[in-house]
Amino acid sequence: MKLIGQASRVRIMNLPNSITLSRIAMIPLLLWILSTHFPWQANGEQEILASVLFVLASITDGLDGYLARKRAQITTMGMLLDPIADKIMITAALIQLVAYNPHVIKVWIVVVIIGREFLISGLRSIASSEGFTIQASDLGKLKTVTQIVAVVSAILAHQWDQWVFGVLVIPVKWIAIAAIYFTVLVSIVSAIDYFVGFWKQIDHASKDRRKASVMTRH
Repeated sequence: MKLIGQASRVRIMNLPNSITLSRIAMIPLLLWILSTHFPWQANGEQEILASVLFVLASITDGLDGYLARKRAQITTMGMLLDPIADKIMITAALIQLVAYNPHVIKVWIVVVIIGREFLISGLRSIASSEGFTIQASDLGKLKTVTQIVAVVSAILAHQWDQWVFGVLVIPVKWIAIAAIYFTVLVSIVSAIDYFVGFWKQIDHASKDRRKASVMTRH
């Protein structure tokens, strides 16, 4: 029994799950860096460190899933923690940015994006209880990419309006504003797309149940 318990713990704490947990551990560190308690705030160290940390956390988002499939180490724990870690990471970063860079990240923007996540989570729970799943669409994947660009550029825009490299000018602040509004648009469109897919599936499941009920009576 002891050996079985040890083997179970080894299976649960595999490499993909460890990477997922490391992403969760990065969240309080990111919040600390983006707070007034961070000791180095004068020359852009705060923004650079926060951006690098968020990009690293975003990379682990794809890495843990890839390794879980590649190594055949998909576990219930990983399936539970991975989406939770993603949502907490994005939610925490956006909420912190409302205070850190309110000129770019507005409260209503965060409410729309987080509200969308609650809606999709609710629909997924209903779909699971009905015995079906709805695959993530390309819009959902695009939403994830735009969120990463929006968060990173909003962090950098706290320190720099633009970067100038000779004749090349990168408008950091305008990239951040464009990215966050594009994220809102994609979030809304992808939520509608997900809801349409959910409604078709739930309607199909209801018709199947009615047919099965009729056949049972006969």
